[in-house]
Amino acid sequence: MTATPSDSPNSAASSAPSAPGPSAPGPSAPGEALADRNRPPPGTRRRLSKALGPRRFGRVNWLGLWSLYLKEVRRFMNVATQTVAAPVVTTLLFLAIFTLALGRSVETVQGVTFSQFLAPGLIMMAMVQNAFANTSSSLVISKIQGNIVDVLMPPINETEFVVAYAAAGMTRGLVVGASVGIVMAFFVTVEIHHLWAVLFFSTAASLMLSSIGIIAGIWADKFDHMAAITNFVITPFAFLSGTFYSIERLPQPFYDIAHLNPFFYMIDGFRYGFIDSSDASPWLGVAVMSAINIALLVTSWMLVRRGWKLKA
Repeated sequence: MTATPSDSPNSAASSAPSAPGPSAPGPSAPGEALADRNRPPPGTRRRLSKALGPRRFGRVNWLGLWSLYLKEVRRFMNVATQTVAAPVVTTLLFLAIFTLALGRSVETVQGVTFSQFLAPGLIMMAMVQNAFANTSSSLVISKIQGNIVDVLMPPINETEFVVAYAAAGMTRGLVVGASVGIVMAFFVTVEIHHLWAVLFFSTAASLMLSSIGIIAGIWADKFDHMAAITNFVITPFAFLSGTFYSIERLPQPFYDIAHLNPFFYMIDGFRYGFIDSSDASPWLGVAVMSAINIALLVTSWMLVRRGWKLKA
């Protein structure tokens, strides 16, 4: 009788359990695959901790400086009808009134017509008044409304603070001056003889009044203080600086006193660029304006650094 395959010894050996050994890699469990799929890439935690930690800006926070400058520029450009168009109309009214009132009695001044002599002074007066108003009003409004903390809390140091505000005020002065000059050219013959003088004195004058505006805005606690500075300091200095006349006509001691007025040098130098004539040396005006601007910027920087009337 023949044996069946199941009765053979070979079949018994094959049916016995095999010894445990290294198994081939199989598919991972569903939970492990899901965890691997949701795990962030290598280095993600390090990048997140660096992004959420203290931000390093280097020696100069260019982003913060630019943002603060842009904020101040947009602040006056959003109301351009009041901050740009209104000074243009006011300056044209001054030109019309003084030309009609004195144009025939004073035909020429320093070799040019009275209207040509008057135009640069009026342009400069519009520039300095608006440069001062931009920085001073911004700081006073921020202090009264209590949102000055929004400027003091960000990582902006005192240098960046002063540079941003001063540059924004200077920008408004230059924008107003360019607008007044373009419109005035339709009524008065405007010729530029020395472009460097026009550019330097317009920039230096706007920066000077912008810096004064920073100091005044820090000092003032209410709008009455600002009105006092405008009425008793800025306007008298601007009107008595040779805007509407040549100081050569002044008797002593007023002739010498006029040379102590810094507004005289900015207007005289600016006018020199247009009519090629001045009451004082333009280079003396360059030196005076440079020294005054440095002193004003340093004073503004010291006040902001101390936090005088800005921080509790």
